[in-house]
Amino acid sequence: MLLRLLGNLLRRAPATRKPPPLAADPGVAALLQRAKTCYAAGEMSEAIALCQQALAQEPGNAYARLTLVRARMPGEIYRQVLRRIHEHVRPRTYVEIGVDKGDTIAMACPETLALGIDPAPKIERPLTARTRIFAETSDDFFARHDLGMELGGLPVELAFIDGLHRFEFALRDFINLERHCSRHATILVHDCYPLDAATAMRERMYDFWSGDVWKLVVCLKKYRPDLSIHTIGCAPTGLAVIRNLDPASALLPERLREICDEFIPMPFAAIESRKAELLNLFPNEWSKVRALLSPA
Repeated sequence: MLLRLLGNLLRRAPATRKPPPLAADPGVAALLQRAKTCYAAGEMSEAIALCQQALAQEPGNAYARLTLVRARMPGEIYRQVLRRIHEHVRPRTYVEIGVDKGDTIAMACPETLALGIDPAPKIERPLTARTRIFAETSDDFFARHDLGMELGGLPVELAFIDGLHRFEFALRDFINLERHCSRHATILVHDCYPLDAATAMRERMYDFWSGDVWKLVVCLKKYRPDLSIHTIGCAPTGLAVIRNLDPASALLPERLREICDEFIPMPFAAIESRKAELLNLFPNEWSKVRALLSPA
């Protein structure tokens, strides 16, 4: 199960192909095989300790990190949570930034007018008849198009940000989406609960990587305390749920340069010891997540 998830979560080959090996080093592979056995037996503390030993010897091992996040963040992975949100909200409109192969935009309900933005989409999933894909960066899209007009004059009711794993891109995407949202809309942001410092950096070091999108939660908590922000603890890297939006707010765009100067240099160490608190970690339990999505 974990090996299949490894291929899917890291967006590698389809799960029907042969999964990657546990590790290049036989000693590390033995540690991870034991971790796999412990995980299957529900012995999470032991599995975590073994994975940490493996990472000390092979820092780039993706299987070790995936096992760690699954042990620390049980329950449905983010795509399953996202599917539940679509089925519960059934929005009239949906915008997704970072479409890639189409795995998540394909979850849009048949009646939803869905719009996807990605500079190099590689769609492998059948999409609904009401779904359109724009093959351009999100910055270019918002500079060239009127999102409201593209949605037939309707506001955005649900959006998902999963583009470049950099804080400033996620911030600009949030700004551009919020101004087109209804007051009761929801913006979801992937990669807001990183596993560790090595995978939370701006530069990608390993296959398993979430970048510094986590800074968006810290930033919005400081500059937009009016927002409702909860980060669901779902593997592999969390899913932020942002509500109580204000499409008329001009604070973020007016202070964009100042905010970027403040947050781009911020190290993961600034939140590491209080990660759950500062990133507003929320239980990965559907009954509680569903309550977040109730009308204000």
